[in-house]
Amino acid sequence: MKDLGTLHHFLGMHVQQSGDGLLLSQRQFMLEILDHAGMTDCTPCATPIDTNPKLSAAVGVPLTATAASDYRSLAGALQYLTFTRPDIAYAVQQSDLIAYSDANWAGCPDTRKSTSGNAVFLGDNLVSWSSKRQNAVSRSSAEAEYRAIANTVAEIVWLRQLVLKLRAPLRHTALVYCDNVSTIYMSSNPVQHQCTKHIDIDLHFVRERIATGDVRVLHVPTTSRYAGIFTKGLPSSVFTKFRSSLNVQLTGA
Repeated sequence: MKDLGTLHHFLGMHVQQSGDGLLLSQRQFMLEILDHAGMTDCTPCATPIDTNPKLSAAVGVPLTATAASDYRSLAGALQYLTFTRPDIAYAVQQSDLIAYSDANWAGCPDTRKSTSGNAVFLGDNLVSWSSKRQNAVSRSSAEAEYRAIANTVAEIVWLRQLVLKLRAPLRHTALVYCDNVSTIYMSSNPVQHQCTKHIDIDLHFVRERIATGDVRVLHVPTTSRYAGIFTKGLPSSVFTKFRSSLNVQLTGA
């Protein structure tokens, strides 16, 4: 075994050490992606995706075999960038577990499936995040939001077990914030309604965790629904605010 000295680069990440901890940056990796895509001289935009258009499988020209290979390579690089872009710091001690959940109802123009998004914080540190299309079509926005909350609660349960194994159990109930009032009502109302029978398993799972005191589902204004950055295109001002709330910072060279 050889001591390679202070960590400065690891798997495409630049690691800068300071008295406050570690600053993770992928600037060089981003430049390499732009170079691979032939976009080194492109004009930057304020947000990564437009707020209005939605991509459809029926629109556009099929790629050639070579172009398809390049596309998959670029998509994989961007996916890796998505996994590692936020600054992640490990915090245990007495940090609270707080999560934000959101869903874009029927956002896919082809399947009409919704997109779930969540951001989970341990203290002030973003430790888990997700942007994923739901498996089934939701019949209402409340149903889509509830499916997203169920996924968020499942992630919280796993994180609670993880910190318990690290001998740093959480001292407080985890909080899940959502901006859909109907969804919050369903999470606390034990009465089963005809309109919720097709999400019966999600209802029981979330309510069980609420009953045991592991989780509370609370309302948050849409202006503070940070998980929205994972479900839809946002105006530049909102995108910048939400990005800052995820502890993602712009760095220089």
